Amino acid sequence: MSLSFADAAKAKKLREFFARHGRIYIIVDATGDDVQVPDHLRGDPALRLVLNARMPQPIYIRDDALESEFSFSGEIYACRLPMHAIWATYLPDDNIENGIIWEENVPETIRTIVQAVRDMTPDKESSAEEAAADEKASSPPGKKVRHLRVIK
Repeated sequence: MSLSFADAAKAKKLREFFARHGRIYIIVDATGDDVQVPDHLRGDPALRLVLNARMPQPIYIRDDALESEFSFSGEIYACRLPMHAIWATYLPDDNIENGIIWEENVPETIRTIVQAVRDMTPDKESSAEEAAADEKASSPPGKKVRHLRVIK
Protein backbone atom coordinates (compact mmCIF):
# COMPACT_ATOMS: atom_id res chain seq x y z
CA MET A 1 0.00 0.00 0.00
CA SER A 2 1.39 3.39 -0.94
CA LEU A 3 1.54 6.40 1.30
CA SER A 4 -1.33 8.82 0.86
CA PHE A 5 -1.36 12.53 1.58
CA ALA A 6 -4.54 12.07 3.65
CA ASP A 7 -2.79 9.52 5.89
CA ALA A 8 0.25 11.78 6.29
CA ALA A 9 -1.99 14.73 7.19
CA LYS A 10 -3.89 12.58 9.70
CA ALA A 11 -0.61 11.37 11.23
CA LYS A 12 0.53 14.97 11.64
CA LYS A 13 -2.73 15.96 13.38
CA LEU A 14 -2.55 12.86 15.60
CA ARG A 15 1.08 13.61 16.57
CA GLU A 16 0.15 17.22 17.41
CA PHE A 17 -2.91 16.17 19.46
CA PHE A 18 -0.86 13.56 21.35
CA ALA A 19 2.03 15.98 21.97
CA ARG A 20 -0.37 18.66 23.25
CA HIS A 21 -2.31 16.40 25.64
CA GLY A 22 0.06 13.53 26.52
CA ARG A 23 -2.75 11.05 27.15
CA ILE A 24 -5.38 10.33 24.53
CA TYR A 25 -7.74 7.65 23.30
CA ILE A 26 -7.69 6.56 19.69
CA ILE A 27 -10.51 4.64 18.07
CA VAL A 28 -9.48 2.06 15.53
CA ASP A 29 -11.42 0.00 13.01
CA ALA A 30 -9.83 -3.38 13.79
CA THR A 31 -11.77 -5.25 11.11
CA GLY A 32 -9.13 -4.93 8.37
CA ASP A 33 -6.53 -7.61 7.65
CA ASP A 34 -3.76 -5.00 7.82
CA VAL A 35 -4.56 -4.04 11.45
CA GLN A 36 -2.27 -5.91 13.83
CA VAL A 37 -3.84 -6.33 17.28
CA PRO A 38 -4.37 -9.39 19.49
CA ASP A 39 -6.80 -11.94 18.03
CA HIS A 40 -9.44 -11.34 20.70
CA LEU A 41 -9.66 -7.65 19.63
CA ARG A 42 -9.80 -8.25 15.89
CA GLY A 43 -13.10 -7.49 14.23
CA ASP A 44 -14.02 -4.57 16.51
CA PRO A 45 -14.95 -1.54 14.36
CA ALA A 46 -14.56 0.77 17.38
CA LEU A 47 -11.55 -0.52 19.29
CA ARG A 48 -10.48 2.08 21.84
CA LEU A 49 -6.82 2.24 22.83
CA VAL A 50 -5.07 4.62 25.19
CA LEU A 51 -1.84 6.36 24.28
CA ASN A 52 0.12 7.86 27.14
CA ALA A 53 3.37 9.79 26.86
CA ARG A 54 4.42 8.13 30.14
CA MET A 55 4.28 4.63 28.66
CA PRO A 56 7.70 2.99 28.93
CA GLN A 57 7.75 1.81 25.31
CA PRO A 58 8.11 4.13 22.34
CA ILE A 59 5.02 5.00 20.31
CA TYR A 60 5.77 5.63 16.66
CA ILE A 61 3.21 7.74 14.79
CA ARG A 62 4.48 7.46 11.25
CA ASP A 63 2.85 8.86 8.13
CA ASP A 64 1.37 5.49 7.22
CA ALA A 65 0.75 3.79 10.60
CA LEU A 66 0.98 3.94 14.37
CA GLU A 67 3.26 1.25 15.81
CA SER A 68 4.04 0.26 19.37
CA GLU A 69 4.12 -2.68 21.74
CA PHE A 70 1.00 -2.44 23.87
CA SER A 71 0.08 -4.45 26.93
CA PHE A 72 -3.25 -6.32 26.91
CA SER A 73 -4.09 -8.08 30.19
CA GLY A 74 -0.38 -8.18 31.01
CA GLU A 75 0.62 -9.64 27.62
CA ILE A 76 2.82 -7.53 25.34
CA TYR A 77 1.74 -7.42 21.70
CA ALA A 78 3.41 -5.60 18.80
CA CYS A 79 0.63 -3.56 17.20
CA ARG A 80 0.52 -1.88 13.83
CA LEU A 81 -2.45 0.40 13.17
CA PRO A 82 -2.60 1.82 9.65
CA MET A 83 -3.61 5.47 9.57
CA HIS A 84 -6.72 4.68 7.50
CA ALA A 85 -7.94 2.42 10.34
CA ILE A 86 -7.74 5.17 12.98
CA TRP A 87 -10.99 7.13 12.77
CA ALA A 88 -11.08 9.24 15.95
CA THR A 89 -9.10 10.54 18.89
CA TYR A 90 -10.21 12.28 22.06
CA LEU A 91 -9.22 12.99 25.67
CA PRO A 92 -10.01 10.29 28.26
CA ASP A 93 -11.93 12.71 30.49
CA ASP A 94 -13.96 14.16 27.64
CA ASN A 95 -16.39 12.94 25.03
CA ILE A 96 -15.60 12.10 21.45
CA GLU A 97 -17.33 15.21 20.07
CA ASN A 98 -14.54 17.33 21.57
CA GLY A 99 -11.80 15.33 19.89
CA ILE A 100 -11.02 14.71 16.25
CA ILE A 101 -13.16 12.49 14.03
CA TRP A 102 -12.00 11.61 10.55
CA GLU A 103 -15.43 11.15 8.94
CA GLU A 104 -14.09 9.48 5.81
CA ASN A 105 -12.67 6.63 7.93
CA VAL A 106 -15.66 5.97 10.19
CA PRO A 107 -16.76 2.35 9.51
CA GLU A 108 -20.14 1.87 7.85
CA THR A 109 -21.35 -0.24 10.81
CA ILE A 110 -20.69 2.68 13.17
CA ARG A 111 -22.45 5.11 10.82
CA THR A 112 -25.48 2.80 10.75
CA ILE A 113 -25.59 2.52 14.55
CA VAL A 114 -25.26 6.29 15.02
CA GLN A 115 -28.03 6.93 12.48
CA ALA A 116 -30.32 4.38 14.20
CA VAL A 117 -29.77 6.08 17.57
CA ARG A 118 -30.47 9.49 16.04
CA ASP A 119 -33.65 8.16 14.45
CA MET A 120 -34.86 6.79 17.80
CA THR A 121 -34.06 9.98 19.75
CA PRO A 122 -36.93 12.46 19.60
CA ASP A 123 -36.07 15.97 18.54
CA LYS A 124 -36.22 17.90 21.83
CA GLU A 125 -37.17 21.20 20.22
CA SER A 126 -40.08 19.80 18.21
CA SER A 127 -41.25 17.70 21.18
CA ALA A 128 -41.44 20.79 23.39
CA GLU A 129 -43.31 22.74 20.71
CA GLU A 130 -45.76 19.85 20.19
CA ALA A 131 -46.36 19.55 23.94
CA ALA A 132 -47.09 23.28 24.23
CA ALA A 133 -49.48 23.16 21.25
CA ASP A 134 -51.27 20.08 22.66
CA GLU A 135 -51.66 21.72 26.07
CA LYS A 136 -53.00 24.92 24.56
CA ALA A 137 -55.48 23.03 22.35
CA SER A 138 -56.78 20.88 25.22
CA SER A 139 -57.16 23.74 27.75
CA PRO A 140 -60.61 25.21 28.35
CA PRO A 141 -61.03 28.88 27.31
CA GLY A 142 -59.89 31.35 29.95
CA LYS A 143 -57.48 28.91 31.64
CA LYS A 144 -53.93 30.16 31.90
CA VAL A 145 -51.62 28.01 29.78
CA ARG A 146 -48.07 27.27 30.91
CA HIS A 147 -45.43 28.15 28.37
CA LEU A 148 -42.56 25.84 27.68
CA ARG A 149 -39.20 27.25 26.82
CA VAL A 150 -36.54 25.30 24.94
CA ILE A 151 -33.15 25.62 26.60
CA LYS A 152 -30.15 24.62 24.56
